[in-house]
Amino acid sequence: MFKLIFTGTLGFLSLSAGAQFTISGLVRDAKTKEVLTLASVQAEGLNKTTNTDEQGRFEIKGVSAGNYILRIKFLGYFDKTDTISVKGNVELDILLEGSTQLTDEIVVTATRASEKSPTPYTTLNKIAIQKQNFGQDLPFILNWTPSLVTTSDAGAGVGYTGLRIRGSDATRINVTINGIPFNDSESQGVYWVDVPDIATSSQSIQIQRGVGTSTNGAGAFGASINLQTNTRSDKPYADLINSYGSFNTHRHTAGFGTGLMNNKFVFDGRASLIKSDGFIDRASSNLKSYYFSGGYYGKKTIIKAIVFGGNEVTYQSWYGVPESRLRNDINGMLATASAEGWDAQQTNNLLNSGSRTFNAYTYMNQVDNYSQDHYQLHLSHQFNPALTANAAVHYTYGRGYYEEFKDSATLAGYGVPGAIIGNDTINRSDLVRRLWLNNHFYGTTYSLKYEKGKLNSVLGGGWNHYEGDHYGEITWARIALTTPKDFRYYFNRGNKYDFNVFWKNNYELTDKLNGFIDLQYRSVAYHATGTEDAAFDFRVKYNFFNPKIGLTYELAVNNQLYASYSVGNREPIREDFVNAPKGEQPRHETLHDIEAGWRFRKSNYALNINYYRMDYKNQLVLTGKLNDVGTALRTNVDNSFREGIELDGGIKLSPRFTWNTNLALSRNKFRNFTEVLYDYGVNYDQYISVEKSHKNTDISFSPGVIAGSTFSYFPVGALDVTLLTKYVGLQFLDNTSDHGRKIDPYFMNDLRIRYTLKPEGVRELSISILVNNILDLKYSSNGYTYGYFGGGSTVRQNYYYPQAGRNFLAMVTIRF
Repeated sequence: MFKLIFTGTLGFLSLSAGAQFTISGLVRDAKTKEVLTLASVQAEGLNKTTNTDEQGRFEIKGVSAGNYILRIKFLGYFDKTDTISVKGNVELDILLEGSTQLTDEIVVTATRASEKSPTPYTTLNKIAIQKQNFGQDLPFILNWTPSLVTTSDAGAGVGYTGLRIRGSDATRINVTINGIPFNDSESQGVYWVDVPDIATSSQSIQIQRGVGTSTNGAGAFGASINLQTNTRSDKPYADLINSYGSFNTHRHTAGFGTGLMNNKFVFDGRASLIKSDGFIDRASSNLKSYYFSGGYYGKKTIIKAIVFGGNEVTYQSWYGVPESRLRNDINGMLATASAEGWDAQQTNNLLNSGSRTFNAYTYMNQVDNYSQDHYQLHLSHQFNPALTANAAVHYTYGRGYYEEFKDSATLAGYGVPGAIIGNDTINRSDLVRRLWLNNHFYGTTYSLKYEKGKLNSVLGGGWNHYEGDHYGEITWARIALTTPKDFRYYFNRGNKYDFNVFWKNNYELTDKLNGFIDLQYRSVAYHATGTEDAAFDFRVKYNFFNPKIGLTYELAVNNQLYASYSVGNREPIREDFVNAPKGEQPRHETLHDIEAGWRFRKSNYALNINYYRMDYKNQLVLTGKLNDVGTALRTNVDNSFREGIELDGGIKLSPRFTWNTNLALSRNKFRNFTEVLYDYGVNYDQYISVEKSHKNTDISFSPGVIAGSTFSYFPVGALDVTLLTKYVGLQFLDNTSDHGRKIDPYFMNDLRIRYTLKPEGVRELSISILVNNILDLKYSSNGYTYGYFGGGSTVRQNYYYPQAGRNFLAMVTIRF
């Protein structure tokens, strides 16, 4: 018996001695408590090193009982060393103290929100960006963030794509790249296709909802998106990324970094090629892009030059698919062709195309061809531990055109005299035209940050100048024209100056209460003159004051209440002035924004709840009103608002399961809205406007419910299986809440599988598969509508942008 007990005891002791445990934990900033991504965690004596993930967590598995030294490193923070006694699984909460070392983050500090800001925001770090970056445009990487809806003209996420946040379109979303304005100065739109694969060169992306904190460039009327490009990497690297998938989509990216050379210099670069045939007929994209940067990193000074840009050639799929084609309604399609004035060939294309892939354009070179190059030079200097300055100069050069085939065009409309053939005068001809845009955008931005004791203060701003030439050329006509080869049938030029200065302050009123005040003055001067549909010449100037004030109260560590009130002002866009009837001028818009919420975070779960109320004055919207040449006008409408609740959070259910989710419930209303329709009479010989009043209607493209979810399963350490879910509620195509003009709700599911290896000689080898729309849902994400009275009946045409059914992308990434 003694021998049996002795043998069993030895066996138990040997089993205990061989037991394997896990050291895991969270790495955070000691002051702000924000998680730190890609921090290095090294277990000395085990020869094991890992990095924190996108939630700031790390795991070191297969650890035997004993004492170990953990060394944690992160750029801009003091190294931390802890001795860990392992007797079982160990869970740590590691706080790193910020060092006085100057880092790249100073470039975006002035325009970003932090834990002390009383405004809702979401920040995606590099790991989260890389996981979802299969070559689709940036909106599809941001798709699972709160209150955000994406769309793609080509239906597959490559080419012309867009997003809305809280129902606000791109013209109302302020976008900066390293603090430099990216919105087009005249249209205030954002064209992600102009900077293909910018996500690969992005270190982090922050989305602020509502007015947000002061920034440079266009007014934030629904949200702000702030991109920070690659920051300093001390170790050399090389990346090769290749992906391929449905619709002949393929993407090839090569990148490199020298690491820190001579303890002072870092150089990075990337080149990308993305091609896709698109889901919609002929909706192809051929995108080329590049990114290069070089930086000098001194003890107190950083000088960094950044150059990026690209060229896009995208076959136009802007027209959308008529509802009659989607429903396969032959009589309806014939009515559509009649309303559009299409000829037999165009009608035949409508009748015989795929019901969801129809493209009205058939001309082989119906393309948008545009190049854009961005140059940035940033200088940051730390005068002392409390005072840091950042200044930047920038220049953007854009040029290109979109080409169109026009069937039986009236020559007089192009300023071309009729062609005389024999005894006949020919006043119409098929022709090809190019509409050109050649623009220059340059300026400077700056910020001065003071942080000492209870005060964090930033003085910032910028001055920018835009010059844009718009002109049209006829490149071919079926008949011989009498005009010179480079004849321009219209030309106009825009000049815009944008100056702003802001002063934002966070002050610790008590140990738990933090006050926030942010004051911005913005001056806009805009002059445009020339011809388009008609001659125009306007000159406007605006002076805006945009104050923001708020409080943050810390109930406990990582447990906060906040509230803020902000005012934002925004000038009309170019088309509002160009299309305005003679003698009329659109008014600027004003937004009053209230935000209030609760942030709560523990090591394994987090929850954010936010209430908002956005009241608009003089919001510019389409009412159906036309100018004297038949162009749709946006007109100022008073008394509209957006109100809602946003919830987002995440939980680590176990070492194998994590779930991040968000939900937005909102009301988006006009108290009074007047719709304008035109009556052209039974014989189309009249032109009478008919007004119809509506009360308490929904703002177009503003779903009352938006929900997102990412549910991840880690069956083994290197394998990540994630189900991505998105629900978008009912939307209306106009502001009448008419259910005959709506986008149906849709519930989308994607599946992402990622397997990561670290073979000898390779930093990382990952294989990823993205199956989009795994349930093969037939849905549309965008659209438009128009209508009138004519021929003795009411004409109403709805157009939609169908998105692809089940499709896939596979990606192989090798990092050295």
